[in-house]
Amino acid sequence: MEKPRILIIEDEQKLSRVLQLELEYENYETGVADNGKDALQLIEDEDWDLVLLDIMIPELSGLEVLRRVRRFDEETAIVLLTARDEIHDKVSGLDLGADDYITKPFQIEELLARIRVLLRRPKAKRENSDELSVGDLKVNPSAREVTRGEVQIELTPREFDLLVCLLQNKNIVLTREQLINQVWGFDYFGDTNVVDVYIRYLRQKVDKGFDVAFIQTVRGIGYTIKDLEQ
Repeated sequence: MEKPRILIIEDEQKLSRVLQLELEYENYETGVADNGKDALQLIEDEDWDLVLLDIMIPELSGLEVLRRVRRFDEETAIVLLTARDEIHDKVSGLDLGADDYITKPFQIEELLARIRVLLRRPKAKRENSDELSVGDLKVNPSAREVTRGEVQIELTPREFDLLVCLLQNKNIVLTREQLINQVWGFDYFGDTNVVDVYIRYLRQKVDKGFDVAFIQTVRGIGYTIKDLEQ
């Protein structure tokens, strides 16, 4: 089995080396770049499963690297490494297509956990790409439109994001914790029961009144959307 490949883009040599050693100890294959131009070239030339991208790097900033990468690569998971007080950069990074961010200083165990979550996700086109669907349920992520048959369904932003997450992981059972991390974010510290509440909201809008209920509960584990035609 091939090792997952992770590219570390970080100009602090000490931190970069620590990350490299920790990731290789966890059986990942690594690459390293300390500036934006070299990083962009490595991403263009090689296949990576995940990129750790520091925002404050020389030659091309992390955000500029991210913006250019998303022009030709919508699938590779990208985690931003950010300063604690740079809220604007975090928001900009997520808007540009980052999958997650973690603030410095961070615990390596937390970073490894986030990496594991992202690498478990199947590679899928990002929200501004192909339509997501199951049966007669169709979602246009870029337009944020949901239809079932001929019926247009209005969802709140959180309901929409939850539905997209379930569709991107179709036929895969996601735990409440995974849904919290992917929809609410790693900084959410509330009760995981919020997932149950929003699943109930979604079912009322997406499944109720239709012949087939796509959103399924797997008792003791979590939730999934099943393609019943498979």
